[in-house]
Amino acid sequence: MAAPIQNEPQEAPAAAAPSVAIASGGSGATPHAYRPRVDDTSRYVTVRGLRYHLRVWETQARGTLSGEGPPGGEQAGREATPPPTLVMLHGWMDVSASFQFVVDALQGRWRVVAPDWRGFGLTEGSPGKERAVDSYAFADYLGDLDALLDGLCPDEPVRLVAHSMGGNVAMLYAGIRPQRVAGVVNLEGFGLPETDPAKAVGRYRRWLDELKEPSSLRPFSSLEEVAARLMKTNPRLPRDKAGFLAGHWARPVDAARHPGGGPWSLRADPAHKRINPVPYRVDEALSCWAAIEAPVLWVASRDRDSFHEFTRAATYRRRLAVIRRLREVEIADAGHMVHHDQPAVIGRLIEDFFSR
Repeated sequence: MAAPIQNEPQEAPAAAAPSVAIASGGSGATPHAYRPRVDDTSRYVTVRGLRYHLRVWETQARGTLSGEGPPGGEQAGREATPPPTLVMLHGWMDVSASFQFVVDALQGRWRVVAPDWRGFGLTEGSPGKERAVDSYAFADYLGDLDALLDGLCPDEPVRLVAHSMGGNVAMLYAGIRPQRVAGVVNLEGFGLPETDPAKAVGRYRRWLDELKEPSSLRPFSSLEEVAARLMKTNPRLPRDKAGFLAGHWARPVDAARHPGGGPWSLRADPAHKRINPVPYRVDEALSCWAAIEAPVLWVASRDRDSFHEFTRAATYRRRLAVIRRLREVEIADAGHMVHHDQPAVIGRLIEDFFSR
């Protein structure tokens, strides 16, 4: 087992990472942005040579009526016991702050840790740089997660809550390292449609062609425009939550030249937009899913978008049959971003699942 991850030494202010306390209004959030119930803290660790950003929340138990916990010594005894840990893994083109609404909905005491995947949010894309050289290999997410868990929870299986791409990583990892996982709450981490092997040549050609062109993401004129884009992508997202997410999803292009705002860019390496040259191999994914020993809660929205329609086919249902301990839940009035659309429902499912 790898050595536990250690906190990086404190750096001089000039070299410190940018602040992530940006949900309280001002230049880091849109007006009237959502205000979190549970504050987060940032931690930076070195993972496989990368400076990784972790967002950490400590939730408190809420009483059923008064909002107070058990009286006297019983409460003190509970507070002295470290809370259980949840590790939350965000999806593609997203950031760890995406789980804020679910964290706020949790009723019990938890330590929630959510990394920004490499090249997203405040995590480096390559050592010492915000971006990768060319593109990202999916297997590296597995390597990063393995190293992170060795540092965060070296002596006990971990509880994973993961969305979309993060759910795909979690499902593979749970089969590859079954002894390291206590359970998986998979939020819309469906895998991908089966890839035609005959198209591999064209896929590699496209990847090589894309490497010859600089990658970029569109700029935004303001955080309000970022929030508007989020609401266009997810019409169910309220304006206040879009304003909160915008401040974590994007940053000023040049804060020194534009202290009052100016152009904004996404906190994501544009290289993520390049095609993955390696086709999705269903048989390989299922061999990992079949090796999962922990229980899996499979959470899907009732309203599937066109990309995820393939999950309604009978051939896809046969994929799920390989998961030994599977429980499925469909969420009404929610799209792909189920943790944004129904955070209270997701919070209840998480706590019920891990209290069994």
